[in-house]
Amino acid sequence: MSLLLEGKRAFITGGTRGIGAALCDVFAREGADVAFTYANRDDLAEATRNKVESYGRRAFSAKVSVTDRFGMKKLTRELVEKWGGIDILINNAAINRGDNFATTTDRAWDDVIHTNVDSLFAVTKPIYKQMIRQRKGSILNITSIGAMRALPTSVHYATSKAAMIGFTKCLSREAGTFNVQVNAIAAGIFDTDLAQSLPDRLLQMHDFWVSAGRLGRPEELAEYACFMVSERNSFMNGEVVIVDGGGIT
Repeated sequence: MSLLLEGKRAFITGGTRGIGAALCDVFAREGADVAFTYANRDDLAEATRNKVESYGRRAFSAKVSVTDRFGMKKLTRELVEKWGGIDILINNAAINRGDNFATTTDRAWDDVIHTNVDSLFAVTKPIYKQMIRQRKGSILNITSIGAMRALPTSVHYATSKAAMIGFTKCLSREAGTFNVQVNAIAAGIFDTDLAQSLPDRLLQMHDFWVSAGRLGRPEELAEYACFMVSERNSFMNGEVVIVDGGGIT
């Protein structure tokens, strides 16, 4: 059987840690060339590039903010010139702050909303436009189960991730006209730096709450994401798939 993403060109935001690094690894293993953004750790970016290239695939990294509209337009043009196009976009990069709503500062609210919501426009629009031109593509947004259920997570984070669900569903209607799919994964709590910043009490509650009885492994989400953006998943559009280890509805 052929690889799931043989010959595809993928762009992943936040590709050096946690779920983003796992996405780069699994996508390259399944045959995709992988470009990714990162915020600060040059050493981790090099490690991700080396991992992608170890599978015989092309790797490209860019140290650029996902909210930099000019930078994302420039990066998209550069990638299209180098690779001829982009077939897959994963909107993965996000931040959170461990705040109660009553004590959330203006700056914390703005930081989370700006990074998690405004980036959807800055990153997606230039890539989506070239997908329209090539009449094919798949966009996958990594949202959160916290956007769908009343969980003890930060209000600004849940709000930003709920906005991503609306973005997914509305854009999918327009994109389907151009043979571009737009879907999302609502992730539970995975074993990442973001999860380790959560209170111990919440993590203990989580292990009891989910039927799997543990945190998810980033590669488990990446494996499913790989299928979702592959041509074997050709009839899904505008869907939000929950991957959370079997949480209580």
